[in-house]
Amino acid sequence: MPGSSRMPISLRESFNSVKRRRPALSLQMLNLDLLRNIIFFLFVLRWTRRTIWKLRGRGLIGTVVEAYVTSRRVLYGWFLRAPGVRTQVRKQVGEALGKMETKLVPQASTRYLTLPKEGWAGDAVRAELEQLAAMDHTRWEDGFVSGAVYHGEDGLMRLQTEAFGKFTVANPIHPDVFPGVRKMEAEVVSMVLSLFNAPPGAAGVSTSGGTESILMACLSARQKAYHERGVTEPEMILPETAHTAFHKACQYFKIKMHLVECPAPSHQVDVRRVARLINSNTILLVGSAPNFPHGIMDDIAALSKLAARRRLPLHVDCCLGSFLVPFLERAGFETQPFDFRLRGVTSISCDTHKYGFAPKGNSTVLYRTAELRTYQYFVSPDWAGGVYASPGLAGSRPGALIAGCWASLMSVGESGYLDACVTIVGAAKKLADRIATSPSLAGELEVLGRPLVSVVAFTSRTLPVYDVADGMSERGWHLNALQSPPAIHVAFTLPTAKVWERLAADLEAVVEQVRERERQRAAEGQGAKGAAGGDAAALYGVAGSLPNKSIVVDLATGFLDLLYKA
Repeated sequence: MPGSSRMPISLRESFNSVKRRRPALSLQMLNLDLLRNIIFFLFVLRWTRRTIWKLRGRGLIGTVVEAYVTSRRVLYGWFLRAPGVRTQVRKQVGEALGKMETKLVPQASTRYLTLPKEGWAGDAVRAELEQLAAMDHTRWEDGFVSGAVYHGEDGLMRLQTEAFGKFTVANPIHPDVFPGVRKMEAEVVSMVLSLFNAPPGAAGVSTSGGTESILMACLSARQKAYHERGVTEPEMILPETAHTAFHKACQYFKIKMHLVECPAPSHQVDVRRVARLINSNTILLVGSAPNFPHGIMDDIAALSKLAARRRLPLHVDCCLGSFLVPFLERAGFETQPFDFRLRGVTSISCDTHKYGFAPKGNSTVLYRTAELRTYQYFVSPDWAGGVYASPGLAGSRPGALIAGCWASLMSVGESGYLDACVTIVGAAKKLADRIATSPSLAGELEVLGRPLVSVVAFTSRTLPVYDVADGMSERGWHLNALQSPPAIHVAFTLPTAKVWERLAADLEAVVEQVRERERQRAAEGQGAKGAAGGDAAALYGVAGSLPNKSIVVDLATGFLDLLYKA
């Protein structure tokens, strides 16, 4: 009709269609809002929970301090990347690496960068090997090296060489082809399990060294937590003095790391702080028996009680203590509980190539149960090449090293290890006593904690301790410089034990030299503890003062590159 206000049919139908669809659209919007709110709630819950864990673990002051340290490190990192600063830093790093290259890669020696056109005669190879063995090096044979070579006597080395010769091509990945290697490897693991008082049903695996043993223990704990508790964001709690292999495991296996202080005077891990850091994501607690830096045994008994109460795995790193710690009591020395006799201890790493005197490339990781061991296994059932299974990181492994290890353990025996414990630990205690009682040393050096095994670490409150390290290097000693706190340590071995008196005498002489130099500096008005130009002072003195360690990382990376420069 003319003048009608009725809505056109097409528009009316569209309007009615919208009215019919409005409940469905409203429901969709409601579902979307609900999903958004759930996601936001989970986000807030996640970070609230993490904040509560942080405050409970570190405390309010500790959390603020940690935030400050992190901010300072980040800001200093930005400063180092500023255009002018970055250029200067690169220049100084390059100069330092140039000095390293001069020492590590002597240009005068003949270099072989490609295969020879014709193979050398055996005598020519032997002659070249003699020259390589005779290259200038720190005289470990004279006992002047901390750690590194733990036995070194000719008789045992000849026996190991014979074992290598008989199993040069052996590979335990083929147990049917090399049954003797399989037998020796199983027996080595069994012997070490017995040494650490493993219960019935315990199991273990041999590895290439302490780092791999620790990696495998961490992997086992991570897999156990994932399969049994559904943990997808694993966290591990360890002493700040624990071996850096645990840091490597955290980086490799994506495990969050919580470091716990080891305060003076004991330098043992603070177990109460460990307890506060435990949460539902925790997969592993760690203790050392002893630790590498200071040679201190953590309170493993207290950690064991905590682990058992919270139903968490506890790994004891006994790589350094290896075949000494189990013999301390029988040798008449003070000891502490540390092995599988403690209910909470679920895994132990022990280096047979340290005080077990086996050739380098041998270690073991031990588990309280065989089930724990299976968590480190790798099995691929559907590979095109067939079913593949390996007990650890490596596939093929050198059977010759296993033979050398077995031969070493059988040759030395319990009585030999007991005698070695008496000699090595006895020498370490003599040096510690000398530092505490010598008129030349007592007022200047201080032994860290109460070392019970083979390592003696000492610092100084009056002298620049890295100058002492450089002074000992000038006298032919190869000792270990430490940081946090600045210190030096000596890891006693059989060769070192024979010359401990020479070590003590040289230490007294060097301390007197450094003390006299500091007196002269003070007299000249330069203040005490001046900067020195030695290698240890240059590296550790500067590194310790930097809030951001990226320069040290650059130096270390360059050093690793140099190792492969022919």
